Amino acid sequence: MKYQTLEQLRSVAEIEDYPGRTMSRSERLVRWAELLERNPHWRLSTLHQTEYQPPDMREAMRSDDSPISVAFKDPVLRAAGLADDSYGEAKRFFELDDWQLHEVICYCHFGATVAASTAASQIRAILAPKRASLFEVLRRMLVG
Repeated sequence: MKYQTLEQLRSVAEIEDYPGRTMSRSERLVRWAELLERNPHWRLSTLHQTEYQPPDMREAMRSDDSPISVAFKDPVLRAAGLADDSYGEAKRFFELDDWQLHEVICYCHFGATVAASTAASQIRAILAPKRASLFEVLRRMLVG
C-alpha cells in the first residue's frame, strides 16, 4: 500500500473530514432522527425485551441493521463520540434513560422490525417539550 498525504488523496478523491466536535444532546438526537428519515420505509431490527434484561446484558445488546447501528454508521456521530452500536453506548451517547431508548428500539412495541420513520418519530418525541398533565394544570390554577 502506498502512503499518500491527505492533500494528495484530495486531488484524486472527494474526502470528507469529520473532526471530532462537541454536539449537544439535542443535536445528536436530531442527527440520529435525520439519518433514519433518509430511508423512512427501511425495516430495522429491534432488540428483544430490553426492559426484562439484567442491566449488564441490556447494556451489551445490539443488532445488525438496528436504529442504533444506523447512528453508528454515521461518521459525524462517531467523530462526536459514539463508540459502538450497543444499547448501553446509545443510552450514554444520546443521554437517554432506559424507558426513552425502550420506546425507540424495543421489540414489544414494534415486533421484530421497526420502520426507520417510526424510530425517527420516537426520537423526535423525546426532543419535544413535555406538556403539563391535567393534574399539574389544576395544581397551578389552585396554588398559583
